[in-house]
Amino acid sequence: MSQFFTRRSLFNATGAYLASGFLSQHSISAWAVSTQEQRIRLNLNENAWGPSPAVAPAIEKALRQISRYGEPSAAQALVEQIAAYERVSSEQVIPGEILAELGLYLGSQRGPGGEFLYSTPGYLALVDAASHVGGVGVGVPLDAAFENDLPALASRVTSHTRAIYLINPHNPTGTVSDSTTFHSFLRSVSRNATVIVDEAYLEYTDDFAQRSAISHVRDGANVIVFRTFVKIHGLAGLPIGYALVPREIGAFLRKQGLGDAESLGRINMAAASAALADQAHVARIRAAIASERAKWNATLEELKLQHTASRASFVFFNSGRPHDEVASAFAAEGIEVARAFPPYSNWVRITIGLPEENRRAQQELRRILAH
Repeated sequence: MSQFFTRRSLFNATGAYLASGFLSQHSISAWAVSTQEQRIRLNLNENAWGPSPAVAPAIEKALRQISRYGEPSAAQALVEQIAAYERVSSEQVIPGEILAELGLYLGSQRGPGGEFLYSTPGYLALVDAASHVGGVGVGVPLDAAFENDLPALASRVTSHTRAIYLINPHNPTGTVSDSTTFHSFLRSVSRNATVIVDEAYLEYTDDFAQRSAISHVRDGANVIVFRTFVKIHGLAGLPIGYALVPREIGAFLRKQGLGDAESLGRINMAAASAALADQAHVARIRAAIASERAKWNATLEELKLQHTASRASFVFFNSGRPHDEVASAFAAEGIEVARAFPPYSNWVRITIGLPEENRRAQQELRRILAH
């Protein structure tokens, strides 16, 4: 089993750029401006506003020891910071972008053939990883409101079910499940199988604390919650997140090397710690996205386009035309939108960018539909 989890992180492209000595707030801003002039990226749900102002100084400080591996004390400090923020035991915190590793772990338990229920379409990093060790993905279509179909998912749980993987808010629809119904679902199905709730976009909702599945982790249920610094915290170039897990699962994953300072990386840990500490910045991003999302919804209503009740950092709408046709028309004008999400062949997901980016994309959408 250990070969699935013990790994050593090398510098990614961003890390190499930072280590080359060109990091400054000015250079980052200048690079961002020059990139935006070439294209508008509304395809990967990145935070166009960027991370907290505290992140760049934290990275610069970490760069002074870039030739050294991350300190175990720094990893432990990050774990304790997350634990305090989430109000769980530090034993229940595993830092890192570990969805794939969770899939490998759960897929390997009790031999091949375990079923992984998930909503389709969706983000499948965990389910795909489980398939490499004998896990079997079982897709359950969304309901009529484009939400996770909780009754249908519950009805598919059998003795073969190894885990249920849910994204809330859902990707690509951005919808959230009714809070009361969702918590009832978690209490019920977690008695029979592990439930993993991916909350990558939950902090974009104004009532995320009440909606979060973390309360079930605190209560000792068989529930795992995944959070990331990639989205609202603006660290897509330094990917790091964390999982909140039952204590026994946490102990096993740590023995396999997950969450160790070497694999997390000195810069990633410094950036994540600074980002988590600045909740005022998170609140500003949440408000900015909500304001721009309202403008997007008004545009979609104006154009009489069916769209979901997204609470995330993107909109999802039925263009009435093949996705590839619309995406190609946007691309011709330097605007990138998300890939297609079958079976929603006419639907388009567009990330909510900066105000000027959104205005440009909305103008292009009007032009595309006018032809």
